[in-house]
Amino acid sequence: MSTNPTPGAPKPRTKHAALTRPAVGEFGRQELAILGAPCGKIKELVTRLLPHLAPQLSVGYVDADHAAGDEADSGGTGGASPILQAGASAELTDKILFRRVDQRRELDGFAQKELLFHQSLVLVNGNHFRAKQQIIILDPAKPLDKKLDRLTDVQLILRPDGVTELPAVLQTHFAGQDIPMLALADTEAIADFISSWWQRSLPPLRGLVLAGGQSQRMQTDKGRLNYHGLEQREYAARLLATVCTDVHVSCRPDQIAELPAGLLPLPDRFLDLGPMGGILSAFQLDPNAAWLVVACDLPFLSEASLQHLVQRRNGAKIATAFQSPENEFPEPLITIWEPRGYGTLLRFLGLGYSCPRKALINSDIELLTAPNPQELRNVNTPDEAAAARQELR
Repeated sequence: MSTNPTPGAPKPRTKHAALTRPAVGEFGRQELAILGAPCGKIKELVTRLLPHLAPQLSVGYVDADHAAGDEADSGGTGGASPILQAGASAELTDKILFRRVDQRRELDGFAQKELLFHQSLVLVNGNHFRAKQQIIILDPAKPLDKKLDRLTDVQLILRPDGVTELPAVLQTHFAGQDIPMLALADTEAIADFISSWWQRSLPPLRGLVLAGGQSQRMQTDKGRLNYHGLEQREYAARLLATVCTDVHVSCRPDQIAELPAGLLPLPDRFLDLGPMGGILSAFQLDPNAAWLVVACDLPFLSEASLQHLVQRRNGAKIATAFQSPENEFPEPLITIWEPRGYGTLLRFLGLGYSCPRKALINSDIELLTAPNPQELRNVNTPDEAAAARQELR
């Protein structure tokens, strides 16, 4: 009996929207569980690695506290402060040099990702928690025979002094895999490996031309203006194509039919939010890419400036942006937004803000000086457009 739907029949209902989910592990997008040694040795290794990694990456560490649990089992407080003991569900303390939040909420899979959202790398004590990729230590005091199910994607093997080869059970488990091995004592080499692994995991860069505005001050569609022998939205798309894997044009649904041939339309899915709606629509399309966003009203922008931005991209930050030539603030509409920018923009939207610049100002970003600040001039009025045409002749 055929199960093919009748032509023209309505699509079957689904319970949930078919959204592409971000490729986030147990705690973060880029995470490594370290296991195969006692907890103290794992923590000691992380302590050695941090001075090498922290200058470039914001590193989070995940562990469990045996002593607190044992104390609670014996009738103690388990390390809870008097405020928590009195019934508070959360306590935020400004320690001046750092901030600490103690909470009684469950550490479920959603909370784990939320709590460490701002970290560009998460190192995990694999004796207690899982992570999507792993580093293992060949410590005879903590054999991995009973934890093979946690070794789903081992990236590196660390060999303590006196250990020369893999145990037989691991040789069988890793049959056919070529996993690099380093000495456990070689801190610098391990840190270099992690840095290179992190860099290889950098998301691809896709391009987005913002061309869905109402152009009220210009009194005509800014994306259709001609400064370079073709529509400005097509000119911007061609610029982006020199540095991005592909390029989409953010637009209103009613603009799709009028786009020049060859341009990929991305109609707004977040409506009436201005540029933020276009950026969020791009992240909904692909939350696992970084998006280089360029507004269509930048006729002076050059390929050289885009190359400058891309070459100095800092994937460990929320975004990489040029500083405005008019003030100290970032220019949000010529910016590389990393995947973590998706959650950042949604958080600001949830707080009632639809300004991408406000999100950048209040986030950890890479702020660059433009090689030619005049290229960041946007053209919004008929008089400005006429002047721009004269300059670009």
